[in-house]
Amino acid sequence: MRSQAPLRACGALLDYKTVKFALTRNRRVGLLHRLLQLGVLGYVLGWVLLARKGYQDTDRAPRAAVVTKMKGAAVAEAVGKGRRLWDAADYARPPQGENVLFLVTNFIATAQQSQGTCPESPSVLDAVCTEDADCPMGNPVVHGNGIKTGKCVMFNTTHSTCEIYGWCPVENNTVPRKPLLAEAENFTLFIKNTVHFTKFNFSKCNALQTNDPTYFKSCTYDPFFNRSCPVFRVRDMVEAAGETFGDLALLGGSIGVRIEWDCDLDHPAAQCQPQYSFSLQDRRYNFRTASYYWDSQRRLYRNLLKLYGIRFDISVHGQAGKFSIIPAAVSFGTGIAFFGAATVVCDLVLLYLDAKADFYWKEKFEEAKPPKGKTEAAA
Repeated sequence: MRSQAPLRACGALLDYKTVKFALTRNRRVGLLHRLLQLGVLGYVLGWVLLARKGYQDTDRAPRAAVVTKMKGAAVAEAVGKGRRLWDAADYARPPQGENVLFLVTNFIATAQQSQGTCPESPSVLDAVCTEDADCPMGNPVVHGNGIKTGKCVMFNTTHSTCEIYGWCPVENNTVPRKPLLAEAENFTLFIKNTVHFTKFNFSKCNALQTNDPTYFKSCTYDPFFNRSCPVFRVRDMVEAAGETFGDLALLGGSIGVRIEWDCDLDHPAAQCQPQYSFSLQDRRYNFRTASYYWDSQRRLYRNLLKLYGIRFDISVHGQAGKFSIIPAAVSFGTGIAFFGAATVVCDLVLLYLDAKADFYWKEKFEEAKPPKGKTEAAA
């Protein structure tokens, strides 16, 4: 008997199973089957085809080019420094930027600095002293403006600080109570952006294609009435990021400008328009810059500016889609497979969970035997 077991196992490998359909009058399983089919149909039509556009081939990595240009003028008056006109060459860094632009809104000026010795600022903790021993010669002042000379000197009538060798007088650190370039809220930022979807050889620019040379000098972007004008007012951008210009302009900050392209190339190209969004990335932003010159005695001087302002970081994202037979066939095949899965689920419920599972099991599966007197070899 044991010697026949391997033969039976080999014979079982050659058995063929075919599908047998059995009609059951089970209302609960029938209702479950229809609900699953409706769910699959809603998923395929609503989500895969309509929402996700599964019939389209997509390009999610466009090539993008950004050019920015700031316009406007303001007059600022610093204490003891007089009035000064600021235009785009002064307050925009770089003057004609790309995807990053810095707008000066406030500043601290320290004029006529020259290299020499002078008392360090009392606002620097490492510079406060009571005697010369507190100022070891040659040590740099931590978070300060120069190198200690070894002397403790009077900064004013109330403070003594270490004498340093550096640019003197030391930097003024008194921040104005109001932004000196308050007019910057009405400055305009021109953002020209072009995207190219290489997979479909499709390019689009966010600026209106017009022959009117005065259009961009007079228009301002509006999300409802003027979406084709890429000229943005600074105050509108700050408010769209959830801030007020006066608060952000005083000590500076960073705003992210996101340009989102979502193009359906099965529709006319005119419907491919960018969406703009603005977000506050950071509060407080500043850096220092200086202009150098020589006097008549050939002594080197500089005017130091600590600039506060708003940094605009522009990023471009997007995707384009167009009908293609391959993704359409894949989506259609996936839908058919899900319909088959609904039948499998109902079979499992019927054969394993239903109260009459044994009965349905016997009706669904039976062994087909050849008529008596005939063998498979004779057949």
